[in-house]
Amino acid sequence: MSEKSVQCIGVILDGNRRWAKAKGLPTLEGHRRGFENLKSCARWVRDRNIPHLVVFAFSTENWNRSEEEVAYLMDIFRTAIHDSAEELGRENIRIRFIGQRERFVEDIKEEMRDAEEKTSTNTGMTLWMCLSYGARAEIVAAAETLRASNTLISEETLRSHFWSAEMPDPDIIIRTGGAQRLSNFLLWQAAYSELFFLEPHWPDFDEKLLDSVLFEYAERERRMGK
Repeated sequence: MSEKSVQCIGVILDGNRRWAKAKGLPTLEGHRRGFENLKSCARWVRDRNIPHLVVFAFSTENWNRSEEEVAYLMDIFRTAIHDSAEELGRENIRIRFIGQRERFVEDIKEEMRDAEEKTSTNTGMTLWMCLSYGARAEIVAAAETLRASNTLISEETLRSHFWSAEMPDPDIIIRTGGAQRLSNFLLWQAAYSELFFLEPHWPDFDEKLLDSVLFEYAERERRMGK
């Protein structure tokens, strides 16, 4: 593989429910296995000296799923956020959250704040978790902030007021589960990302697949519009 630098990888974690159905397991078990795989993926990315991983874990549209599924996902978030802060925090991984935090109940918002605070000095890699995230909502929120402060709207000022302002644009975006669309994930930041659409569902994503993406990325020519 060439020495082309990768600063940030984005992943759309798709296929948890279909994975569970194919295995004859309850749908909700797919979500649990998906979050376990997320912790593993963070370690794989860190071990390859890539400083940022951003994952699309729960979209603004996902609130429209059944009450049972949303409630189960909230329970997973409580556990996953706490466990990730403990486990990944000990491994020098920083955790950040981007999205509409105000839509979560207070105890989950507290878990997010605690995880960010506990891991704030870690330098090995940053895991950005998109929860209640939508790219259109992010752009609108930034524009509203600029309008309220009477600040000139430009590409630079908009980007600096995104929830993800401190995160670099992803060099690579991976979507598992076979679908070939971005589904409102980092639409602005993905302008020049290299896209990889993989058939395996998210719980089956592994190190070999990650390395195959990195190898193909190294072989691609990034023109960045030139």
